This record gives sequence, C-alpha cells and structure tokens, in this order.
Amino acid sequence: MLHAAPVVERKADHTAPIVPINEIALTGIFEISKILTAPTRLETTLANVVNLLQSFLQMRHGVVALLADDGIPDLTVGAGWSEGSDERYRVRLPQKAVDQIVATAMPLVAENIATHPAFNSTDMDALGASETTRVSFIGVPIRIDAKVVGTLTIDRVWDERSMYRLDSDVRLLTMIANLIGQTVKLHRVVAQDRERLMHESYRLQKELSELKPARDRRKVHVEGIIGDSPALRGLLEKIAIVAKSNSTVLLRGESGTGKELIAKAIHELSPRAKRPFIKINCAALPESVLESELFGHEKGAFTGALNSRKGRFELADKGTLFLDEIGEISASFQAKLLRVLQEQEFERVGGNQTIKVDVRVIAATNRNLEEAVARKEFRADLYYRISVVPMMLPPLRERRSDIPLLANEFLKNFNTENGRALTFDRHAIEVLMSCGFPGNVRELENCVQRTATLAPGPEIVRNDFACCHSQCLSAMLWKGGSEAAAQRSLPIVPLSVLPARTAREADVSVAPQVSEPAGSSVAGGTPAGNMADRDRVVAAMEKSGWVQAKAARLLGLTPRQIGYALKKHGIEVKRL
Repeated sequence: MLHAAPVVERKADHTAPIVPINEIALTGIFEISKILTAPTRLETTLANVVNLLQSFLQMRHGVVALLADDGIPDLTVGAGWSEGSDERYRVRLPQKAVDQIVATAMPLVAENIATHPAFNSTDMDALGASETTRVSFIGVPIRIDAKVVGTLTIDRVWDERSMYRLDSDVRLLTMIANLIGQTVKLHRVVAQDRERLMHESYRLQKELSELKPARDRRKVHVEGIIGDSPALRGLLEKIAIVAKSNSTVLLRGESGTGKELIAKAIHELSPRAKRPFIKINCAALPESVLESELFGHEKGAFTGALNSRKGRFELADKGTLFLDEIGEISASFQAKLLRVLQEQEFERVGGNQTIKVDVRVIAATNRNLEEAVARKEFRADLYYRISVVPMMLPPLRERRSDIPLLANEFLKNFNTENGRALTFDRHAIEVLMSCGFPGNVRELENCVQRTATLAPGPEIVRNDFACCHSQCLSAMLWKGGSEAAAQRSLPIVPLSVLPARTAREADVSVAPQVSEPAGSSVAGGTPAGNMADRDRVVAAMEKSGWVQAKAARLLGLTPRQIGYALKKHGIEVKRL
C-alpha cells in the first residue's frame, strides 16, 4: 500500500526529507509501465509488476489473476512466479470476493476480512488471518475495454502504528490494473494474429499434402533448376501450388541449395510473373544502408543523399521481393521490417509521407530461426509473419541422383565459356557421387570448374580430382560420411504444421487409454477410457493431498492441464 512513513520518535536527524506520496506513486507507475512494455512472456511480466509493487506499497501478498471465458482463473501469478507455481497463488484468491469484483466491475476493500461477508474461514486460513492477526484486503478489476478479464489483489497485516490510506491505494491499484489490461489486450491480439497465420499455413500445407503425385501427371519444369530426384520433384510440385497464392514464403535450407532460384521460380509461376522480381541480401549491408535500400530515402536525408530514391519495396510494387539471409538482420531493424510486412506501408528515410505497396515477400535463411527466437535474437512476431508457408530445400546429399545431371550441365557451361570440349568418364562421375558436398550445389559447381580448369586431357578422369590426392580442403567439412553431415544440417521444419490450439481446446490426456472392445461403455454412457482417466486424476490428487501442482507432476502434466482435467471430469477439489 502507498502510505506515509510510520511515525517513529527519533533522537537524531529530524531533517531527513520526506518523499511526497504523489511522487512515489508517479515513480511507481513509471517503473511498472517500463516492465509492461518489455518483450517478455506475459506471466513473467505480471510477476515482475507484483514484485515491484512490494517495494513501494504496504502489502504482504499480491496476485494477478486472469480469467477464462467461464470465469475460472486461467492464469495466476505473483512475486517470484515460476513455471508450475500457479496453484501457490491461486489458493490466496478468495473465490467469493473475486466473483464480486468481476460481477460488479468495482474494487472491493476489506479492512478486516474476519468481519467481511465476502470471506469465509477457508479464505482466512489461506490469507493467514486469526484472532490475533488482522488482515486487510484490496482487489480491483482488470479490464479490456468494458469487459472484466481478471483481478489485481493484495493483502496486508494491519499495523496499528501505520496510517493507512485505503482510498489512495485503491486509486493507485486501479491505474496499475488499467495498464495491465492494455498489456493483456496486446498479448492476446498478437496471439490471435499468430493463430490466424498458423491456420493459414495449416490450410496451405494440407492442400499440399493432399496433392499426391499421380503417375500420369506432367512434371513441373522450372528453368534453371536441374534434376529428377524424388526430393526435387516433390519440391517443384509444391512450388507450383504455392506460386498461385500471395502468401509469404520462408525458404529454409543449407547454404548453396539454390534458395534464390526457388524464389525466382515461385515468382515466375505466379500471377505476378510480369511484374518486377527484386532481390536483396540482408546480410551484405549495414543496417543504415539496408534501411535506405529497402525503404528508399528523400533528398537530404543524410550526407550524400543528393536526390530522392525509391527503395526495393517501391520497386517491387505489384511484384515479388526476395529477402535473402533474413535471419541476419538486427533486432531494431526487425521491428521496422515487421510493420512493412504487416501493413504494406512505410515511409522513406527522411520522409513523412506514408507509401502503400502491394508486394509479395519471399524470405530465405540457413539459420535455425526457432533457436534464435528462443534466445531472443529474432522477434517471435516477425518469425510468424514470414513463416506463413515454410519450405525446406533438400541438401544435395538427399538428391544424389541429380549429381550427374548437375555436373554435366556445369561442365557444358564451362566448355562454352572457355572453348573446350571436356567430358566426364564413368569413374569421374563415381567420384562426384561419393562426395558429401557440404556446400551443396554451389560447391559441386566450384568442384567441376576447378577440376575442368586443371584437367589436361579431353576427358576428366578420377585422378583429376583434388580429393583423390587428399588435397580437397572442404573434405574436412564432411569427413565422416553423410550421417555426420546430416547432423550438422538445420533441423527439418515439417511442412505439415498443425494449427495452434488454445489450452481450452487441448485434449487433456493424463495416461494412455485403456484398450476396450468397440462400443464398450460404463454405466451412464461414459466411455470406459474417459472413466479410467477420471480415476487416475482422482488417485493422483489423493496421493498429492489434493495439491494440483503435485498431482500434475505425478501425471506428467502442467498445472493448467490438471485444472482442465478436474473441470472436464467434474472432480470437486477437496480442502484438507
């Protein structure tokens, strides 16, 4: 609670300055606003708010509870929150008092919970009240617009030596609850946007998976892409489907797998084929130059800006923009890029006029973006925005049957450029087929050019390859065989991405189902498998003394899942 310092007699230094209450409140709200705008998990953010409250508000415990649609607390946090500790804070929520706050959308103040009708003996035990310990309680609603979505509550032990100003505390907590409501709203908007994108991705991937190759189907041919392996044929078929939409595509794969060729193929097979295909390597330019390259700049925006210039987004209007190495851009630039991808509008560097564009974005990276998001090196919201349709490009070791076709094409180009008529003999192709090629198609091309340049005769033979003389430096990258090379590759991102489900939609399964004959059931029509689940939940709750967090650990669930299991099976929690 916010109050003046206790009145205590001092024998020395009566001149210490007293900080005004309003200044303390203003400072507290300022610090809390900084916590609420930090890019952290919602539970962590709310726990940090309660922790800061304790530093300038007279309180013993504080709890932020967010409610599900049925009014049951879906998330409860307090100071020191950690994964699985929701139950520790949930027991400090007096249910009748919380229900009153939610129903009336008004604060509730109890100077002594022992005499207040909204509190029973169980609440008094949970909050530590007794005949000798007087406990006060303040609870305020958390709103999103006009709807109450949760509560912010504190309790304190009454100290007769201190002067309490409950009205000031209620006003301060109400302001903080309003700030929390805005933060929760923002998190939910982001979650809904992410779920929508995941659903769109799922729909497209489902269409792809249902398109099984038919024997009489015409092969998809893309100029510049050479090969006839099953992996490449499957990729080309996906390209033909994805190209028809305007969805953002994220090309995943190792360096040298031909991401730029695939991006150009998607563009040329799309309705935008007659419009510009603009490409830029995000890793090749510093941030300041990259911003000007992408968004353009106005005359005089910086030293050397003698004229206005269109950026790549403007040049790609009605067409396709290929952002290569997108995983290398800085965190600050990620935020700028996110707005353009989401709103399709931006301002030139040094300008204030908003420019609208219609651009299809194809991004590419060889980084593991999931790990980068976990380490907070890459924004999660940008990840979901660019990864609407992720496509994994197969490395060359997974399409070895394409190596002879590629090698002959590269040798043909070399002969044309250099006026030679070299060919491969049978043993030369065997050498190429046995290589790991960690650099993929790019390394194969370099290998062919290097060997052809040094080959003395009309045919390239086994002895012409550097690896046959232990002089191939790249062999260090793949020594140990293709299995070691496969372990170094990016984890394959599955194309069949299931839509994100809310915890309410998740099927809470507490144990493997008991095998029953078809159509078997127990009395009342309840399936035997569900009945077995209910018995396991009850047994776990009894074994753990009806503490949900402990029961969750016994069943291998999260506290939130055990809560839904209790509700699903209609199990009443006993208070021991």
